[in-house]
Amino acid sequence: MLDRLSGALRQVESALLVGLLGAMIGVAVYQVLARNLFGAGLTWGDPMVRVALLWVTMVGGMVASASDQHIRIDLVARFLSPAVARRVGRLTGAFTAAVCFGLAWFSVTLVLWDYRDGTPGFGPVPAWVCELVIPVGAAVMGLRYLVRSVALDRPAAETPP
Repeated sequence: MLDRLSGALRQVESALLVGLLGAMIGVAVYQVLARNLFGAGLTWGDPMVRVALLWVTMVGGMVASASDQHIRIDLVARFLSPAVARRVGRLTGAFTAAVCFGLAWFSVTLVLWDYRDGTPGFGPVPAWVCELVIPVGAAVMGLRYLVRSVALDRPAAETPP
């Protein structure tokens, strides 16, 4: 059940990433062409591209955390015994989860402030909607690292023949 949910979330993340990248590139190319050919572009184009970059960054981080493809510094890990490496992996996974949960917590505050203040984002989109990806993405990444750090010492479940 959890594997199916995780797989569905990965598919949604990948589709969202592809859609966001496509929209971001499309609007950016249109902006360049419109400015060079007509002297003016979309008034909301540049802010939309900046918001899309934020979303691509957070969704990309979610995709990287799902497949354990995140950036890591493992200078020492390759010289450790497997047992010590698992313990260090648990510790770094728990620390990464704590940092992600901290980011999620404080970014919720940012989103709530912008919601209460009615801060504009771009066009008709309020800033809090643009920023919503930060707490959601950080919480998803934190949950994945927490689960990974807890499950690191457990042997993988064997599939029946």
